[in-house]
Amino acid sequence: MKQKKVKIELKNLTKKFGNKVVLDNINLKIYEGELFAILGPSGTGKSTLLRVLVGIEDADSGSVIVDGKDVTDLPPNKRNIAMVFQSYALYPNMDVFGNIAFPLKIARMDKQEIEKKVNTAAKLLGISEILKSSINKISGGQKQRVALARALVRKPALFLLDEPFSNLDARVRFTAREELKKLRDNLGSTFIYVTHDQRETSNITTRVGVLNKGKFEQIDSFENLYNTPSTTWVADFIGNFPMSFISKSKDELIGFRPEWAVAGKGSMTAKLVTNELSGNINYWMCETKDGHMITLVGNMPLKVGTEIHFKLKKYNIYKNDTFVKQVNVK
Repeated sequence: MKQKKVKIELKNLTKKFGNKVVLDNINLKIYEGELFAILGPSGTGKSTLLRVLVGIEDADSGSVIVDGKDVTDLPPNKRNIAMVFQSYALYPNMDVFGNIAFPLKIARMDKQEIEKKVNTAAKLLGISEILKSSINKISGGQKQRVALARALVRKPALFLLDEPFSNLDARVRFTAREELKKLRDNLGSTFIYVTHDQRETSNITTRVGVLNKGKFEQIDSFENLYNTPSTTWVADFIGNFPMSFISKSKDELIGFRPEWAVAGKGSMTAKLVTNELSGNINYWMCETKDGHMITLVGNMPLKVGTEIHFKLKKYNIYKNDTFVKQVNVK
């Protein structure tokens, strides 16, 4: 089996703001061609990590290695890393063509070569027809494509995207996510992007790193993050509803997703606290006799206080908040 090439490696990377540790001794390898997402709640260091990678922020200690070369002490323009900001950072006084061409003009590239690169990037991203348009007169989705095209013409070693879809409405976000995956597939390039939206990571990523208080709690496929979260914190963070927990012993918990329970039968019981309708599915938020709040899937709304019987098809066991094993019930 061919060994994957490491595109970027972080070694013992630490970043502080004053006495606050924002990135805490991070070690990470990202492989060539990956679409790697950094997921986590606000204030956990996601954007700071990207800014250290691109060189906008200096690390207090540790190394950033790109294609086997230590770039820790290099300025941003020497790292060959392109970053697309949440705000897109486009120039309102330029048209679309001018915005995409800007880094090439700064590099004093030949005019004909600039035109060729801009047209190629615009065609790839489906914005050829708006190259002469003012930035102020195009949609949010189009601005996002322009920002990507401006990064693309540089042919960087790595693309960094900071909350790239947060300014788009839900329908455009869905389309943009699929376009990003196609772009990665067509180019074979490596992408790292920051998001707080789990839906952006569930279908298009190769791996997801869940960042919490400056450390990666788990790095895995989204499927594994959902089904076998390595800690109770990840289990609580991942999913439309957090994983439900019931005490097994003093230091052990049983954890399960709503769809892992069969309601209406079984020896386990809980009382309904509230109903929540999501599409055509009812989610029952319940309380067990031990005071645990759990979520079950139901086929109809029920009266608050109704006692619900249920059994589990499968569950995870956690000891001292750490995943031990998954049990399938026959």
